[in-house]
Amino acid sequence: MAIYIDPPTWPGHGRMWSHLVSDHSFDELHAFAAGIGAPRRAFERDHYDLPAERYGDAVRAGAVEVGSKELLRRLTAAGLRRPKNRPAPRV
Repeated sequence: MAIYIDPPTWPGHGRMWSHLVSDHSFDELHAFAAGIGAPRRAFERDHYDLPAERYGDAVRAGAVEVGSKELLRRLTAAGLRRPKNRPAPRV
């Protein structure tokens, strides 16, 4: 069980962004995000969007640094991937 973060390479709103995900549960992800002060509104379907200036906070708190493809692979393998335009899986 781990929290993963990819590099801040995603542009938007004049900033660069990272994605923060769990390979275990959304509860684990929400608890981690709350612990580093990420607002719940930063959660989008299956991940948190974190601005580049918060990347170090997440890593210092224990998030594992991985590339974007590896992050997606782990999220999908955990069964937590929720792509756009598809309903959330029933749990």
